[in-house]
Amino acid sequence: MSEPGDRNAHLNHIFQALLRLHKALLDDERVSYERVHGRIPSNGAFLQLVLEDAWFAWLRPLSQLTVKVDELSGEGETSARTEILALLTSVRTLLTPTEEGEGFGKQYYDALQREPDVVLAHAAVTALLRQSLSNKE
Repeated sequence: MSEPGDRNAHLNHIFQALLRLHKALLDDERVSYERVHGRIPSNGAFLQLVLEDAWFAWLRPLSQLTVKVDELSGEGETSARTEILALLTSVRTLLTPTEEGEGFGKQYYDALQREPDVVLAHAAVTALLRQSLSNKE
């Protein structure tokens, strides 16, 4: 990640991987939600739930970080290396599943136990993050 062009291309790869992870988590949560509350009538209704319902609130930090990665990847050479590294470190920290407790880490752990698509998407993101954060040159 030393050249700005390479850095931005790599950030775009991370962004795409985060989008796949986010979608896998949303799909999994939709199934869980519908088991409890019944079928969601439309994609528009689902979007409203994702944005406003407490059931989906745990996913919002991932949504926000994904947007920030997208913004930085689109900034071209103006993205500061330290800003990128700080953001990627935040993503890596957020994506640390925890078996105990509450919040994102616990919900994420549960999703990883339930859904193979989440596991695959998680593996892709963590591999890209590992590559980014180990190449701090």
